[in-house]
Amino acid sequence: MPTRTPLAEADALVDSAHDSQLDVAEALLMLLRDTGTEPRPDSQLEALTLAVAADLPVLLWGQPGIGKTAALTQLAETLDLPLTTVIASVHEPSDFSGLPVLGDDPAEQGVPMAPPDWAVRLVRTGRGLLFLDELSTAPPAVQAALLRLVLERRIGTLQLPPGVRIVAAANPRASAADGWELSPPLANRFVHLQWAHDHEVVVRGLGGTWPRATLPRLDPRKLPQAVDFARRAVCGLLTARPGLVHRLPSSETRRGGAWPSPRSWEMTLNLIAFATAAGSSREVLSLLVRGAVGDGPGLELLASVDRMDLPDPETLLADPAAAVLPERGDLRQAVLDGVVAAVRERPEKARWDAAWALLVRALDTGAPDLVVVPATTLATLRREHWDVPASIERLAGAVTLSRRADDAAARTAVAGRAGR
Repeated sequence: MPTRTPLAEADALVDSAHDSQLDVAEALLMLLRDTGTEPRPDSQLEALTLAVAADLPVLLWGQPGIGKTAALTQLAETLDLPLTTVIASVHEPSDFSGLPVLGDDPAEQGVPMAPPDWAVRLVRTGRGLLFLDELSTAPPAVQAALLRLVLERRIGTLQLPPGVRIVAAANPRASAADGWELSPPLANRFVHLQWAHDHEVVVRGLGGTWPRATLPRLDPRKLPQAVDFARRAVCGLLTARPGLVHRLPSSETRRGGAWPSPRSWEMTLNLIAFATAAGSSREVLSLLVRGAVGDGPGLELLASVDRMDLPDPETLLADPAAAVLPERGDLRQAVLDGVVAAVRERPEKARWDAAWALLVRALDTGAPDLVVVPATTLATLRREHWDVPASIERLAGAVTLSRRADDAAARTAVAGRAGR
């Protein structure tokens, strides 16, 4: 039997012999609900999906009415997971820790803690997406009861199956109804993602076309390398910066967000591995890392990850003609500075000449201003008996031009201040 379109169903309602104003209203509502979708990349949704795939609890922060619940509904549909919504603020602590039930002989059998019906349904289904909404309006006693649910997936005597994922949503305290700051133990159990609306998405959606997110796919061939990369990234940073292993923020507000601890660093390691296996962008990786350990430690880790991919200065000096320099300006600058530092540590004529050849290669393949500082520093390392390489003439022009530009900018700034 052919399926009727919403327009056909609306016409049937209007043409009904027993139509009423409510029938006509229902027809209008059906037309308003008749919207389409289009594929559209979404960094926020990709970060959320990767965290859910990594089986880590996620907390979406955002102002009221920006689509957090709609994003969770779409995610559940895309992952084919039944969605169970629990409003944390309207429940008692016993709803999450379990309700005491008296048996035949409590003195002999004890008093078991019975789980709520929604938890029983999740266990029977064996899989699902548990959505804890309005988390920032839950009082401290309820937040304390949620600790075991979020970390151990236990409610009373019931253990949620591995197929259940947990996502929560909260409004900032200033915009929440009778809001509370999250307790540090509860906050440290989540990956915190800031959720914001996209103007273009909203306009196109209200026009009848909502985005259909393209979800990331893990590459099975990259799994061992992804795990190795994630471990080297996290362990390398914490070896150099032991003070970042655990740093509880001093302010109450920041304690209710992402901050570094052994638990959140373990989450970060998992997130890096998943993002690497999925080939995710730096923007997605940044959202995940900063959402686990906070902005400061997260940015340090991202900078450390960038340096992990930089070529070894000794390898570049050994064969300048075959050198492949990074495209990004900040990374290229770091590589050239590293090459000059290597020559300073072991100054030899052949290494000095190779460094000049690398600077010429950088001049030919990138922005000229990036070679100015390394070239100036490298020139100071020359010994009296070392001949000046011919390639230095090409670099001299770039250095002179850069200095002239700096002088012109300085004169312009002085003239501007004098004219005030």
